Amino acid sequence: MWHLVRPGRNHPGSLVSAALSSLLLVLLVPLGTVHGCPGVCSCYGNTTDCSGLGLLSLTSILPLLPQDTLTLCLAQNNLSSLGMGELSNLSALERLDISQNRLSNLQPGAFSGLSNLRWLNLSANYLGLHLVTSDPSNNMEVFQGLNESQGGVGTQQGLSNALFQGLWRLRGLDLSSNSLLWLPKGLLDGIQGLAWLSLTRNRLRALDRTTFEPLVGLQSLHLAGNPWECDCKLRDFKHWMEWMIYRGGEVDAVQCSLPRELQGRDIRSVPAEMFSYCLQSQVKDLSGDDGGRPLCPPGRVNSGEDCVRQRYRPVSVRRAHGTQVVAGVVCGTVCVMMVVAATYGCVYASLMARYQREMKSRGQPLMAETGAETDLEDGPVSSLTSPEEPPPKEPSRIVHGYRISSF
Repeated sequence: MWHLVRPGRNHPGSLVSAALSSLLLVLLVPLGTVHGCPGVCSCYGNTTDCSGLGLLSLTSILPLLPQDTLTLCLAQNNLSSLGMGELSNLSALERLDISQNRLSNLQPGAFSGLSNLRWLNLSANYLGLHLVTSDPSNNMEVFQGLNESQGGVGTQQGLSNALFQGLWRLRGLDLSSNSLLWLPKGLLDGIQGLAWLSLTRNRLRALDRTTFEPLVGLQSLHLAGNPWECDCKLRDFKHWMEWMIYRGGEVDAVQCSLPRELQGRDIRSVPAEMFSYCLQSQVKDLSGDDGGRPLCPPGRVNSGEDCVRQRYRPVSVRRAHGTQVVAGVVCGTVCVMMVVAATYGCVYASLMARYQREMKSRGQPLMAETGAETDLEDGPVSSLTSPEEPPPKEPSRIVHGYRISSF
């Protein structure tokens, strides 16, 4: 217990004593908070909850966060940006929740050093919008959509293609409710082990298949609540979704908003033949004048200003057509066998009727008594009674039967 002497005029040495005591307290406080918890947050186990505190930045709490924190909740604050490597001292972090903030810009490398991160929640932010003006008195802000025409590189957008680099253990990513208009190319290249992804309630109209192809382990994709335009721009992504569903993945409803004839329909139920005109227009564009630009190498096609790899129909669709062909051949074979069987039955019945008519025309009855049967080939069969024995006076019952010789 430190005893501090109040400085005064009659104690000249008290100033030196107080200074030394303050210096010792400053040195001891960080040592006591290495494994402690920020006073404004709640800590239990390896979880630190700093949600709903109205934080404008993390500079006040980051030095006080325990380095062995596994779960960090920063939801419902006023964070607008994250700098490069700002969270790098939390290398053991596995779950990070920064939802319901005001994030509009995330610097490349904002999550560098978080190699153990498995779940990242960035929902309900402004990663697809850019802050233009602010009026603190009215508590109102005006936002403008970034890259409406998708013609720019996207340097001002909240998502950069190198944002998630190094998060190779990430399994879940929530980007819902961010007013996203599009996804930068290469955004998901560094998180190939991702199993769950949500892009719901954004402003996405189309998605590029090449952006999702690195996600070989994706099992659940959520895309509802977007104004999808089911045209040629979404054709390749439709094929990728069919391939994902074929290998056991799950995709929720992707309802079309345009064109009008497909409005309200799930694009997965739209036949692939309805997109056949896309290939024709693509060939027409390739054969036309492109302003002196060099042609793309074989296997690649023009897409905006880049040459991208040509996409073919996925394996699931090709196998579906193959299954239809095999089923048609089998059904056709069964039908032919049924026709042959019916023909054989008719021919057999006709021959039998003809044989009976011939037997009647020769005067040989088809019915005979049991005691005196005749055979056309073997001749008359002798009676069982002896020749000396006179025939009975009363006729016995005659049992009639049919006898049909072989052909």
